[in-house]
Amino acid sequence: MAEAVTTTGTARIADAFAAARSEGRAALMPYLMGGFPDAEGAVAVAGAYADAGADLIELGIPFSDPLADGPVIHAAATAALEAGATLDSALEACAAVGERLPVVAMVYANMILAGGAPEAFAARLAEAGAAGAIVPDLPLEEAESVRDALEVQGLALVPLVAPTTPPERRRRICASAHGFVYLVSTVGVTGERERLPEELSELIDHTRAEAGVPVGVGFGISTSEQAAAIAAHADGIIIGSRLVRIVADAASAADAAEGVSSFLREVRGALGTRS
Repeated sequence: MAEAVTTTGTARIADAFAAARSEGRAALMPYLMGGFPDAEGAVAVAGAYADAGADLIELGIPFSDPLADGPVIHAAATAALEAGATLDSALEACAAVGERLPVVAMVYANMILAGGAPEAFAARLAEAGAAGAIVPDLPLEEAESVRDALEVQGLALVPLVAPTTPPERRRRICASAHGFVYLVSTVGVTGERERLPEELSELIDHTRAEAGVPVGVGFGISTSEQAAAIAAHADGIIIGSRLVRIVADAASAADAAEGVSSFLREVRGALGTRS
């Protein structure tokens, strides 16, 4: 009998983490700002991520008031919006690489509500080939309708856990998680940091023990050394601001693709066996 083919986005996320685990390493999930430096450039960067060995991609949807984003990613979102980026144009990067690896859209709740019912948003994601969504300003108590709409399309609603999340609430969030749990490494917004909290490894271990899905760690990871240290505990590594800065500083889309590819290959080589 032929082996069943996995088709849902949630299953594709699970498969990506499992494939990395089978190689004795954490999964690599780079962040991409949709529509930045422009729509064509974002597609080129997404392709470079896939070519460089990314296991998944986090695709940021430009928004005017991104409460979780630090200055580098906020500036990229502003530039993309000024250039005319929309949800649909940002999702072009997803459509370009979505068959090669799972793409999870990072989108703020207002964009879901502005587009009508959550069902309409979920359908747009599915049409673009996305595997799920991260909604950082959607609290657990208000997530049911969005989660259900995504589930109908086979997509995962990925929840976030922060260092300030009380243990009991963290357990409830982990219990509701689909795809993976996004563990925020430190208090504050996104951005490169010289050091990550010493207690982070303990938080990762607690979260992994409570979650029935993989745990990916993001916020502040900006070097291959930091990625390797976290990979000893986490199932996945999420890198954003460092990559967005490389794109912002590049003289052309080709230079941006080359720059992010070089950095990701370095990080991919540093990822080791998780505990």
